[in-house]
Amino acid sequence: MKGSSPYMPRYEQDVLNRLHGRSRGPNRMLYMVAAILAFGVFLTLVNIYELRRIQHEHEHHMARNPTVEGRGEPLHSMSSKQKIVWVHAKHMNSGYLKHVFSVFERLGYTRGGKASNWDVLWAHDYPFGELKTVLHNLNPHQKVNHFPGSGYITNKVSLATSDLKFIPKAFKMPKDKDKLLEHAKEYPEKMWVQKSNNHRGIRILQLNQLDLTSDNTFIQEYIAKPFLIDKRKFDIGIYTILTSINPLRVYILDTELLLRFCAADYYPFDASILKKYVVADDYTATWQLPSLKKIYSDMGHTHKETLSYYLRQHGKNDTKLFMEVRESIQEVYLKKEKFLIQSGAGYKSTRNFFELVRFDFVFDEDMNLYLMEVNMSPNLSSAHFKENTLLYEQVIFNMLHLTGVARAPNDIFSRGLIEEKNMQAALKDVQVLSEGCNSAVCQESCRSVECSLCHRCLDLNWKNALRTAYLEHMNRRNCRRVFPPSFSQEFAKNWKESTDTFYKNLSLSNQKIYTWFRLKCIQDLTWCH
Repeated sequence: MKGSSPYMPRYEQDVLNRLHGRSRGPNRMLYMVAAILAFGVFLTLVNIYELRRIQHEHEHHMARNPTVEGRGEPLHSMSSKQKIVWVHAKHMNSGYLKHVFSVFERLGYTRGGKASNWDVLWAHDYPFGELKTVLHNLNPHQKVNHFPGSGYITNKVSLATSDLKFIPKAFKMPKDKDKLLEHAKEYPEKMWVQKSNNHRGIRILQLNQLDLTSDNTFIQEYIAKPFLIDKRKFDIGIYTILTSINPLRVYILDTELLLRFCAADYYPFDASILKKYVVADDYTATWQLPSLKKIYSDMGHTHKETLSYYLRQHGKNDTKLFMEVRESIQEVYLKKEKFLIQSGAGYKSTRNFFELVRFDFVFDEDMNLYLMEVNMSPNLSSAHFKENTLLYEQVIFNMLHLTGVARAPNDIFSRGLIEEKNMQAALKDVQVLSEGCNSAVCQESCRSVECSLCHRCLDLNWKNALRTAYLEHMNRRNCRRVFPPSFSQEFAKNWKESTDTFYKNLSLSNQKIYTWFRLKCIQDLTWCH
């Protein structure tokens, strides 16, 4: 054994060896303590790093997924699931729906199909035949971009022969053949066009050239002296949104319109040259006319303001013109609403439906306005004119915002918590007539129209109708009401049923929504229009 001596007893040698080992012990212990301390510092640094990493990830998660206080549930899991739009159309990838897809994508929608849990159905064609089963079984949150029965408005024969104030005189063939001949005899100077629902092949003809036996066509008076700009005839397209029937609510995009000019000068007039008086797909655009280019392109105004500026500069009353546009649209919907109500009677609710159409007008050199047609699924493609991209996307966005499709959640009456519903449109928001509702008359009976709007008189259907109307007003952006009509606050305050013949001719349901908007107008000036 190392360090042993033959002259010492074995136990003494063991003692010396142990003492020798202890003389080296302090150095070994010092190294061990230092190593332990270093390892502890390392663990502390690792823990600090991990805590900071976890804290950062938590903050990042919370920024993306805020929670409801006291619940710890992400808000998106409660009410804002991925929204789905089902686009139903022929050749949908050809490009004509490009702006529809773009706006929905920007609003957070993903594309789905019939089998998906879709939120919005965008059908290019009238869907109530092909998709009948689907549309009769809609969930409350699902929205569809057509109304059942809207063909009563967009059908050219039906509209032209409606005998309305702003529609040129028309006769349905062959039913009204004798009436046409009698009228033509009284007004021999009038020119005529024969049209059908496909609206193709329009040409001015002499009376003896017209086919008076052709079924499903109509013969209409031609507006012979149209208002011209830079020698060109034109029409104006007004984008119109129907959001409700029974009660009726109709809006227009008030800040913009579509201007389309014929491809050739109107004079010298020649009925054989169609491009002089028919607006075709290759129409002349606003920015291509010398008198309008500066206002529209150089100064950056809208089509509507460009037209208004031109009219004012030439001593014309643009305000009166657009008031008549509203009156004409209002007249059409009031005339046709009964057919829409009948068509929608077989569905669970008409609250699932909304519809965008375009009313096309012309006016003559005396500023008389004429409604020519109403277009279902109006063109929203800028393939021919890229410059119209902004116009079409604003049309789509304003419509979707007005109808609630651009909001989340989609429908406050079907999804989410009661707190979410009240946050957007509480029943307190729709209350009107505080003095009247507290009167003895309204406390005793709900019979009068005004009293029927009091809280205790409203049934669930009307509560939801008024909450939807409230949301439309709050989300209308550049849209304005056509019906119920605009009021001045003075008119609203001094209104008397006995002197309002327009009101007296309305259905009870429309009298009620008319009255509600009038009373809201008294409360707040912004509700007057």
